[in-house]
Amino acid sequence: MRFLRPLLAAVLLSASLHAAEAGPGWVSFGPADGRKVVLFAGDEEYRSEESLPMLAQVLAKHGMRCTVLFSHDADGTINPNNAELLGAPEKMEGAELFILGLRFRRWPDADMARFDAAMQRGVPVIALRTSTHAFQYKAGSFLNYNQFGPQVLGAGWISHWGHHAFEATRTSVESNHASHPVLNGVGEIFAKTDVYEVYPPADAQILLRGNVLVDMSPQAALSTKLKERSTDKVQQPVNQPAMPVAWIREFPRPNGVKQRVFCTTMASASDLVDVNLRRLIVNASYWGLGLEVPASADVEPVGIYKPSDYAFNGFRKGVKAADFIPSNR
Repeated sequence: MRFLRPLLAAVLLSASLHAAEAGPGWVSFGPADGRKVVLFAGDEEYRSEESLPMLAQVLAKHGMRCTVLFSHDADGTINPNNAELLGAPEKMEGAELFILGLRFRRWPDADMARFDAAMQRGVPVIALRTSTHAFQYKAGSFLNYNQFGPQVLGAGWISHWGHHAFEATRTSVESNHASHPVLNGVGEIFAKTDVYEVYPPADAQILLRGNVLVDMSPQAALSTKLKERSTDKVQQPVNQPAMPVAWIREFPRPNGVKQRVFCTTMASASDLVDVNLRRLIVNASYWGLGLEVPASADVEPVGIYKPSDYAFNGFRKGVKAADFIPSNR
């Protein structure tokens, strides 16, 4: 049987590439009859418009039908700074899993109504980095979504616990949950992003903690500095204990569904060069869908993955969704 696995992977890859299609602000990969995953790329700094197409193609190799919806301009050009326009919101209909790479979005009411309907029916959510503060409304019917992070994900924006762009992150496993299937095949993760200050609720299962490093190198020593917590203004060593950087929870919905939620405060495009972080997210996708998590999932990108470093206004100009289809490169 093990000799058939490479052949099966090749068949799935070929099928996913041949099934790729795109339109203004969206691109899809994977077999049409695969489990339906919708990925939202809309943050100004951490290059989700680069990382989520890569993750979509990786998940497509696992037989999933993955559609990336981008923040874009009216002509279809991808623009992470456009917080109001979302590509093809109708693609949310029938979704079985959402993967969020969002920051301070303000979608029109009709688009938010689709998102809200999916949340109310308990569509599983994987939330990356700034998705803890995914929405920012000043008024209107969806003002409550400004609290989406704290209420649903288990954390909202508080502060940079590590020094942003000066102190990187190295993970350690929370021993109580070391055998959780989301951690199958996941080793130590190095992330170029810093640790966020977060306090997930008691019902969350913390999987990984993020150790603040003294600089941006993978082998850097752990920081020993003190920092004041926002909650009680008490100082503590930044790594004693280290802040959570990945956790899961099941959020109860009024219809009785327990919505599966995975959140990580890592996962900039540059972080996702790390194979263990990619595997963590693929594993979380399996878990969210209620599937058996592979022992060591294939998470190799399709083609060359050389993401941009994180920075505001650092996105590649003039890119359209169809440009992410390998045959169009």
